[in-house]
Amino acid sequence: MHADSLREVTTVEFLRAMAEEEYDVVVVALVGGGVQAVLHGLKRVWEGREKRPVVVTGYVGVVYEKLADGLLLRHGADLVLANSRQDADRFRAVYEGVGADASSVTEVALPFLGGAAYEGAASSRGTTPGPPAERRPYTVVFAVQPSVPDSRKDRTYLLNRLIRHARLHPEREVLLKLRSKPGEHTTHIEEQPYQKLVQRLDPPANFRLVYGNMGEVLDRTDLLVTISSTAALESLHRRIPTVVLTDLGVREVLGNHHFVGSGCLASWDQLDAGHRPVADPEWVARQGVVADGSYETAFDAARERIAKLLGRPGGLAPLTPYYTPATAPGYLPGILARHHLGPDGSPLPGAPAADREPGPVRQIVRRAARGAYRHGVQRVAPVIRRMGEL
Repeated sequence: MHADSLREVTTVEFLRAMAEEEYDVVVVALVGGGVQAVLHGLKRVWEGREKRPVVVTGYVGVVYEKLADGLLLRHGADLVLANSRQDADRFRAVYEGVGADASSVTEVALPFLGGAAYEGAASSRGTTPGPPAERRPYTVVFAVQPSVPDSRKDRTYLLNRLIRHARLHPEREVLLKLRSKPGEHTTHIEEQPYQKLVQRLDPPANFRLVYGNMGEVLDRTDLLVTISSTAALESLHRRIPTVVLTDLGVREVLGNHHFVGSGCLASWDQLDAGHRPVADPEWVARQGVVADGSYETAFDAARERIAKLLGRPGGLAPLTPYYTPATAPGYLPGILARHHLGPDGSPLPGAPAADREPGPVRQIVRRAARGAYRHGVQRVAPVIRRMGEL
């Protein structure tokens, strides 16, 4: 879409634009069901074309749940980007295991890494290298996640342990890195925001909250602590000592099971006693972290594959998703219907028109609905849950 016309569009509106415009590459950056709907819709609107764009999809971060479901919903794109060697192997195994073409799987690296490599703390006294005017305290950062853990009890426990660590090490600066400021719109809505829970506690002077870009926070980090966050991978990329907490167990629901074998798993008791983890270099190398300095070339294979596909004589074959009305008759139609598409990928009757901007009433209703949803998740749902526990 043109930059001056960007707005929230439906799948049908997007597909109509794809039928009218010509592009070289289309990147489908949606959740699995959205990708599947777009693939079937594009197959429909590009029928009979001599040439079509290269379609690319994949994942932004770590894939630790719904592996088969998410992958098969993305099958049919020309490139399915795998952010690590481990993911590439797993992706191909899933596709080949169901008899689907796995040639689309293309290994790259995690797409959000960067920043200078960690140079280490100055000494056990807790200062960093440099002239006296530039020295700063040894800094411990706890990077939170918006949805893990989700209970008030577990979040309060983590906060108390972080505050305890700050009291045990008054020479250190202890930071609670939050995803968003109060009132900011985010993808994940928190029922128990940390900044609200911490108001009931009494943190020491060397403890504070920080917001903003994770890379800027990592610039001054000497120890990164998290439950299971992509911040851990950013930290490992920069060779910063990184801890994935085991206090609440090593469980799939937390996502920290992904770090088994990394050398990063540890508890607050170990950290309070001075433990500094050392990541396993072989594990790191398989995770798309690219701590060896080769990050700039990690996407060359994808670029080369796209160039090869664009230069293919006679153009590209039609898109062929694994899911069809024949292979998944009880699953696919429902996915497509949620995006106003029929089983063949064509728009259903009554689908939104691409040339019709939402009217003022519709815009007001949308905003009201979003506000009601946020209020329900943040205010009403916790009350109902507490009542159910009585």
